[in-house]
Amino acid sequence: MYRLAIFASGEGTNAQNFIDYYKDKKNIRVSLIVCNNKEARVINRAAEAGIPVLMVDKETFYNGDKVVEELKEKADFIVLAGFLWMIPGNIINAFADKMVNIHPALLPKYGGKGMYGKKVHEAVIANGERESGITIHYVNNRYDEGKIIFKAKCAVEASDTPEKLEKKVRQLELEFYPVIVEKLLLGNIS
Repeated sequence: MYRLAIFASGEGTNAQNFIDYYKDKKNIRVSLIVCNNKEARVINRAAEAGIPVLMVDKETFYNGDKVVEELKEKADFIVLAGFLWMIPGNIINAFADKMVNIHPALLPKYGGKGMYGKKVHEAVIANGERESGITIHYVNNRYDEGKIIFKAKCAVEASDTPEKLEKKVRQLELEFYPVIVEKLLLGNIS
């Protein structure tokens, strides 16, 4: 049984998608939600699904091994789903090649510190890109620079606003993210 820890800071739509997708799977389950925002909707989603939440503050997250030890105890694999803090080296080392992130653009374009959410879609449209999409990648010690695992594309239409493009990209996230993670865990993709 693979146990997933999902890191999320906000609404939790991707976390909910993982919870729903793995609900009836025998070999994978969401075992923990890690959150850094006491106001995040993902906390309610976790409670509704009976999944424990590990709330982290910057001091605990970045100093010492308390978070790493709890993660090792409760998870085999980490999925970042809208978690906006850089992951510290001790967690990256403890979960080397066992931690993935999803980015709402086709990396290496439109990645890096500060490139998240609506900012990404605004930049894609401002630069006249004809396509965008998602990139699922391993996490390393630099924002959005880990080894790329999977990309899915969507067209950027001349009439697209950042909000319209965000909806298209969100659909790709919901369609592919849990499926690709499952394939990784089961050895069907590397």
